[in-house]
Amino acid sequence: MLQFNIPALHTDKMEEAKAYIDSLTKPPGSLGKLEDIAIQLAGMTGEVKPDIRPASLVFCADHGIVEENVSASPQEVTYEMALNMVEGGAGISIFSKMIGAPLTVYDVGIARQVFNPKVMDCKVRPQGTANFLKEAAMTVEEAWAGIKVGYEAAKKAIDEGAGCIIVGELGIGNTTPSSAMLAAILEIDPETVVGRGSGINNEQLIRKIEVCREAIALHKPRKDDTIDLLSKMGGLDIAGMTGAIIGAAENRTPVLLDGFICTVAGILAELLAPGSKEYMIVSHDSVERGHQVAARYLGKQALIQLDLRLGEGTGAAIAYPLLQAANIMVKEMATFQSAKVSQK
Repeated sequence: MLQFNIPALHTDKMEEAKAYIDSLTKPPGSLGKLEDIAIQLAGMTGEVKPDIRPASLVFCADHGIVEENVSASPQEVTYEMALNMVEGGAGISIFSKMIGAPLTVYDVGIARQVFNPKVMDCKVRPQGTANFLKEAAMTVEEAWAGIKVGYEAAKKAIDEGAGCIIVGELGIGNTTPSSAMLAAILEIDPETVVGRGSGINNEQLIRKIEVCREAIALHKPRKDDTIDLLSKMGGLDIAGMTGAIIGAAENRTPVLLDGFICTVAGILAELLAPGSKEYMIVSHDSVERGHQVAARYLGKQALIQLDLRLGEGTGAAIAYPLLQAANIMVKEMATFQSAKVSQK
């Protein structure tokens, strides 16, 4: 069991950043949300002009729930895509390269042995999670172990120079545990948040909703208990992201959340380590049905709307240049005084 200590935002630095931004050669507020982002970054990092070099962390695991016909893709795609990621061919691979973010791929529970040293072997359950419609997805100890993988991954990336963490996931079937946990937390009918994932048909969608309903009725998870939720109906990829988000928040490092699954992990992080949400930025509005519901729970508004639903952290990597723009604004834009421009 880990103990977490999430620091409060530097409100004084946020005020300092706002005053500095208002001194730049532009009308006050004219760069809109970029100004808000720069102020947020100052509050998170404690620096008006922080270093926000990105690092992408992707957590991979398989899900026993795929036995219930809730996914459009076969389970072996998790393994195949993990290899594709580290060889540079996946969406997160190319977008991480685009923004200069080193990409690290973690095997937390892929259901076969991965013989590639580029994939970090942190396997908690060799077979992935169990079918949570029949039994608990994993033990409490395994849930904690998955969180620890992500927590240590974030700390390692920060120690190596990262000033912004992009979290992503890979796991066929993982929108089902995400939907079930979110419905349990909000005490709502899963139909409200269950979407089509990687592209299931209408029959599979109906089955997916039923699976979530039946699992919640079976396990009766405690809505405010992250470990109870994760161990009964979660996934090891989600556990890894939860730990990474907490690890970043504990180290005053902004976290760019990706889509639905990642934002649910953000909720779990906030439940487990209150205050973590202050370090989260939601990158985009996914077309997955439950994503906006999850973002609203965290009190977050997405930066962009591009109808994305790939996962892997791709939306966060694509949105990162907006943080970069906000950062460059405070680092390189002239002030009225330095440019000798008249100010009303």
